Amino acid sequence: MTLIKKIIKLALSLLLAVSLGLYLWFWAMPVGVNNYVNKVSMQLALSSPELLSSLGMIDNSPLDFHSDKLDSYTKEAEDEALVLLIDARDGLNSYGPEGLEGQELLSWKIAAWFFDDLIRSSKIEHAGYQVNQISGVMVNMPQFLTDRHRIIDEQSLERYISRLKEFARVIAEVRVRVIDDQNNGTVPPDFIINKALIGMRAFIEGGAEANPLVTTVQPKLDKLDNLDSDRKDELHGQVVVLVSEQVIPQYQQMIRLFEEMLLTSNHDAGIWRLAQGEEIYSNALKSRTTTDMSAEEIHQVGLSEVARIELEMADILVSLGMTEGSIVSRIQHLMRLPEHNFANTDEGRVEQIAYLNQVNDQLMTVVKEHFITIPPQPLEILRVPEYAQDSAPGGYYQSPALDGSTPGRFYINQKDTTDNPRWTLPTLMFHEGSPGHHFQLSASQMIEDVPMLRKLSPFGAYTEGWALYSERIAFTDMGVYDNDQLGNLGRLQAEMFRAVRLVVDTGMHAKRWSRERAIDYMLAKTGMTEAEVTREIERYVVWPGQATSYKVGQLALLALRQKAETELGDKFDNREFHETVLFNGAMPLAILEESVTAWIEEQKGSELQK
Repeated sequence: MTLIKKIIKLALSLLLAVSLGLYLWFWAMPVGVNNYVNKVSMQLALSSPELLSSLGMIDNSPLDFHSDKLDSYTKEAEDEALVLLIDARDGLNSYGPEGLEGQELLSWKIAAWFFDDLIRSSKIEHAGYQVNQISGVMVNMPQFLTDRHRIIDEQSLERYISRLKEFARVIAEVRVRVIDDQNNGTVPPDFIINKALIGMRAFIEGGAEANPLVTTVQPKLDKLDNLDSDRKDELHGQVVVLVSEQVIPQYQQMIRLFEEMLLTSNHDAGIWRLAQGEEIYSNALKSRTTTDMSAEEIHQVGLSEVARIELEMADILVSLGMTEGSIVSRIQHLMRLPEHNFANTDEGRVEQIAYLNQVNDQLMTVVKEHFITIPPQPLEILRVPEYAQDSAPGGYYQSPALDGSTPGRFYINQKDTTDNPRWTLPTLMFHEGSPGHHFQLSASQMIEDVPMLRKLSPFGAYTEGWALYSERIAFTDMGVYDNDQLGNLGRLQAEMFRAVRLVVDTGMHAKRWSRERAIDYMLAKTGMTEAEVTREIERYVVWPGQATSYKVGQLALLALRQKAETELGDKFDNREFHETVLFNGAMPLAILEESVTAWIEEQKGSELQK
């Protein structure tokens, strides 16, 4: 996937929950900045057949004009998308900022930053690895076709077949872009090429009959009662032929290209290896952290946080009577103890989820002391589906549907329950559930009279920063670890993981650390396994800057809270602070600082009036 397509898809993923009814409502709204931002967002969405299918609201309906198509991945399509973005940004100037105030001014600032960031990122050519081990069309498109494209009748299956032809076209387009990148010096490191080759070879191993694009079709065919067996066999045969004669040959061509690139690549990990590497990384940090922090500043913050957290972890280990060996070795010993782990069986998995529900229930008994508005959306705790657990993270959160049809959901990976000992689970729960992602993303859906952009949280430094902030206040405000030293150690271990990310990401991309040096550093500081660390480090290689957003966001929120506490003194109310942060929605950190500062001044003014 080209960088611009990746960026646009990331931005447009905001709209996944937007129904056609909401779209019509957007156009009926009074003219203003909110309506303009909503209209532009929907116009961009309508240009992407893949996104429209992800919406899932108009596939297989009379309004379906797209579900037999895939997006274009050509340079020309990329240029057209950039023109649309620039026009959208220029149009925003007709609605402000002059004459705006309050929430409308805040909406204008957030939207302007959002579009400026997309445009700036889109203008950097040859800035990333379009095909790699974890993203790009060779990885994402098969999942889109098998999971997102709904087959419910003969016509939708025929459209799936059309999309298989389109997939062959897409791979050919991306291959042209990879060659263009190669000609301009953008070639992945050898270890990334090798991992991408492993994935592509595995995908076509066994031929068409064993390919997921084929094997996932038969169960869907079996459910189509209105088709006779001959027609089902005919359609299944068409799928097999297309995968065999068009899709697999395109994979083979991409594999050959990567095998050729491997001969000329090297082992350097950082994005500095590219011609515009410094500009690429500087922009990535700005986009991911929503700040102007330099790589050196972020690196030093990371080192400082690692040192602080190590001291706190050491104190807890000593208090537990564990004084021998390194911090990491002592933590690894604790993680292996049977009494701290749920059995890696179906019964153990049920017990683990029951424990997580218990942790959540206990927390909810005290949240009213720290939050004014408690989001009403329910939270479910579920197992990551078994088919996805090999590549899924340890846990993740899925927002509730805007229409209330589905609750918020925290998924925990239970492939091996010993990956998450009991004493690490509360922190994971507070991060993914309440008061972390569940409170923040549920609260954002409750905000009234703002554009959809502000409801759907496209700023990772804010969203992940809030989740890490939530881990901290569970300790400092809510006292949940007052009698649980091991639980607090689990909190610090999770925080250490995010602090280390600041060091290794900037280490590789700005300070020219090798892949091996980054792996060794993370192993020495986190207690994670070598396989886990290697996956993490190689992810940072192809997504420069992304891993820095978590800790930068948390520290920004903690600094703003400290500012409010200092300036308001005894008048500071953490409930009011949390209401201000959550119920203005996600935003870049600099704008968040302006928002919180304005709230502090309002609080001072109200006290003077009393």
